[in-house]
Amino acid sequence: MSALNRLRHMDFWTAITVLILAVLGLLLILPILRVLTLGFVDADTGGFTFGNFVEVFTRNYYLNGFKNSLYVALLGTLGACLIGIPLAFFTARFVVFGKTWISTLAILVLVAPPFIGAYAWIMMLGSNGFITNFFALFGINTPTIYGAHGIVLVFTLKFFPFIYLMTQTSLNGMNKSFEDAAENLGCTPWQRFTKITLPLVFPAVSTGAIICFVLAIADFGTPAILGRGFRTLSTIAFSAYRSELGGLPTMAVTVSIVMMAMSMLALFAQRRILAKRRYASALTSPPRKQRITGWRNAAMHIYCHGIVLIAMLPTLVVVHTSFLKTNGPVFIGGYGLESYERILRTAPEAITNSFVFALSAVVLITIFSALISYVIVRRDTAASGAIDFLMMVPYLVPGVVMAIGFVTTFRGGPMDVIGTAGLLILLYFIRRLPYGVRSTTSSLRQIKPSMEEAAVNLGAAPARAFLVITVPLILPGLIVGALMSFITAINELSSTLILYDGGTITMPVQIYLAVLDGEFGLAGALSTVLLLCTGACVYAVFRFAENRDSAFL
Repeated sequence: MSALNRLRHMDFWTAITVLILAVLGLLLILPILRVLTLGFVDADTGGFTFGNFVEVFTRNYYLNGFKNSLYVALLGTLGACLIGIPLAFFTARFVVFGKTWISTLAILVLVAPPFIGAYAWIMMLGSNGFITNFFALFGINTPTIYGAHGIVLVFTLKFFPFIYLMTQTSLNGMNKSFEDAAENLGCTPWQRFTKITLPLVFPAVSTGAIICFVLAIADFGTPAILGRGFRTLSTIAFSAYRSELGGLPTMAVTVSIVMMAMSMLALFAQRRILAKRRYASALTSPPRKQRITGWRNAAMHIYCHGIVLIAMLPTLVVVHTSFLKTNGPVFIGGYGLESYERILRTAPEAITNSFVFALSAVVLITIFSALISYVIVRRDTAASGAIDFLMMVPYLVPGVVMAIGFVTTFRGGPMDVIGTAGLLILLYFIRRLPYGVRSTTSSLRQIKPSMEEAAVNLGAAPARAFLVITVPLILPGLIVGALMSFITAINELSSTLILYDGGTITMPVQIYLAVLDGEFGLAGALSTVLLLCTGACVYAVFRFAENRDSAFL
């Protein structure tokens, strides 16, 4: 039978599987392979070489970037653990008033773009920051936010919610009889925590730590805004790409490969550590929250609420700044709406583009999330397993890497048929697709396939059974995944900076450029618009998640 005949006789879900693999091959595998291939190409001769990697690991410029990336990523992750683990322990084991408020603020911190936090800290602790100026009135010179310590601070306060949320979930599901047994044997509270509790929740802590580490390695906006000469691999890759415009971006690609390797090695190390030990236990004794009194209770509440308020401080500063009266880039005292008037006058295209690109990507994500989730959950084949594995790849590949892969694959060659706007939409789609797939997959796993099978047995075509029966049942998961995808897509900076042109500038890029130009009022107004969109989506996610949970009770 010819290939054409086989295609005609292919059943619906086999054809969908082939379509999914083709899309992932074109938009995910091909750009990454292109990046990996260019790392071994000599920019002058076009021949095969290891010289690019030799240069990266022997030249101080690149070695310092490697060390700096590792330094801020490790310290940022450590800081997130030192803040997030106690916060999770207190809220899971003791009665903490306002626990819902704490979780909500933590999630808002999580979804706000990190480069906005970096910009806000400049407003507070920069050379002319209001905290810096306040202490200067008393003759006290405070260290500025610029440099490695500032980047670590932003990473710590930005990423600790990953540790907090995952560790709290694990603590809530832990068998408390182990802790009770340790207490009966005379262990102190600190010994119980370090020898019993912490090892049992290590999988959750390590998973959150890996996410923090990977995001810190990939982050471009924070070191670009706060670095002031402190270069990381992400800023070096971006600079190398800009300097190699017109030729093969071999050094940018080589640096990007090193970033990918660091993330993958961290994930591999975590998997190896978890594989050596068992962490499972039966939940025969659910944890019960204790009520404490006195100074310990006061200290616990001050810590829990203080951490999330400090983490939210940059967001509050950004919103406050947006309402300060300005004359161009200069603040002239008092409050006004000049900054918002300016964005409507000078940056309407950035606002429009951000919404158009993000919403277009979300439409694609929603369609493919439904199809991919069905293939993963309902089709037990090698192809579905491969698709499930490929859904992990966008988490590990930094935005700079994917953007360079898109440029080298779809520009200047036989596939150069898509404009910049189309490339940005496709890039947002493939990078944020896992958010939609994971959410929809979770919904689909809770639904028995009997209703779909009944519809097919009654004569409905598989496509019709899917649209009429399955899609309405997984709609809450689709909506939550779409909202999470929109949040991350509209805040995308690093990949957009590489691809955008004059007609496709977005809000994150406009904010980044405004901060570099000292236009803090304009940056504050745009950031506030972006934060309002993000906050509205977070609220919607909570509402849909609550509705979905109640539907299955």
